[in-house]
Amino acid sequence: MSSMVGTGAGQAGSAEGDWMMPPLSVLLKRELTSEKIGKPDILHGLASRSKKGEDLTFLKTECQRVPGNGATTFSVFALFDGHNGLAAAIYAKENLLNNILCAIPSGLTRDDWLAALPRALVAGFVKTDKDFQDKAEPSGTTVTFVIIDGWAVTVASVGDSRCILESADGSLYLLSADHRLDENKEEVERVTASGGEVGRLYLACGAEIGPLRCWPGGLCLSRSIGDVDVGEFIIPIPHVKQVKLSNAGGRLIISSDGVWDALTFESALNCSRGHPADIAANKIVKEAVHVKGLRDDTTCIVVDLLPPENISPFVSQPKKKGMRVLKNMFHKKPYDLPSHLLVRNYFGPYAVEELFEDGSAVLAQRLNMVYPICNMFKLLVCAVCQVEMKPGEGISVHAGSLKSGIVCLWEGPLLCQSCQFKKEAMEGKRPSRNLCRKLDGNEYY
Repeated sequence: MSSMVGTGAGQAGSAEGDWMMPPLSVLLKRELTSEKIGKPDILHGLASRSKKGEDLTFLKTECQRVPGNGATTFSVFALFDGHNGLAAAIYAKENLLNNILCAIPSGLTRDDWLAALPRALVAGFVKTDKDFQDKAEPSGTTVTFVIIDGWAVTVASVGDSRCILESADGSLYLLSADHRLDENKEEVERVTASGGEVGRLYLACGAEIGPLRCWPGGLCLSRSIGDVDVGEFIIPIPHVKQVKLSNAGGRLIISSDGVWDALTFESALNCSRGHPADIAANKIVKEAVHVKGLRDDTTCIVVDLLPPENISPFVSQPKKKGMRVLKNMFHKKPYDLPSHLLVRNYFGPYAVEELFEDGSAVLAQRLNMVYPICNMFKLLVCAVCQVEMKPGEGISVHAGSLKSGIVCLWEGPLLCQSCQFKKEAMEGKRPSRNLCRKLDGNEYY
């Protein structure tokens, strides 16, 4: 067990002031009691100030894992920050959720559904990008996609919108990644290794200005949906993080870069604390515009997860001086602790338990699972686009990789020929369809 627990008023204890670990039976009883509390009350608020009109949101609180079964309800909150037009943001808003859900097998238990969700998010993002690029429209969009099922929160992100979580004890967790080339050295290395060029704009005098950009195209992000004119080494594979809150609840803030370019995580929380979600969202947007002016679309979604029947504004417990830190858990290697193999420690009153995290850009790693394959997807269905294939048509996602020599290539995950081409293009193994396009006339953003 990871934490010491003091004796309470309702249990036998030793001398006054002594501390002891409760017996296993007590801990298990507490865990079962926690599970019986049920789902949180979810309250949300949205605020936005428009400069370009390219921020879109998707808020749906009555999705169902099993159609017609109210006990399987989950919520989705998504933010799409478009660039070079709205087409990609509109397409992702209309199609991404369905593409994700289609990648999850039917008939799974809730725990298996949650375990399958990170892989399905990757498949859904890649399929949405692939289908939109087939339209040959040049726009693109960042995506921050949040699924809340009970006390479990799963966040998938590409681009530079961010999602943070404040737990009930005032701890701050970063649930998304920043894919700006200026902020992510590993992504710069990946893009250049895949065939892209990274650099700043040059003035006639030879001076460099502005952020790092990927060429061709001039995009300052390494991951997005769309952007067919940039090159397929700008990938749609999302960073995915999944956590479980205690039944004390917490607050999520999902905002576009219009907010985060003006406010720190702390200042966004400070100006909204103690207010209900709708007022909190408005205060964050108002403060961001006050700090930097309306220089970009500025959008904020605030989501409160509250204990059932507790509809008061979310107020975190005050932290002791010096204890409030950003709990960024990106340093863990993928699959170090697979969620289905975790041995749960006592789930303290304000604890946030990490279930899954992976930000790898390698599709083979992201589609592979430690679960038995037969439980996670159909053998003769493409793991990305879900198209049915005949025996022998599928291509192992590991084909051509170092791992291919130690796996049975016919066991999958399998890709159709089209999705295999997409995978290889993202890895720089095939020439991108856009490398020969002229840069003249491109819009930089």
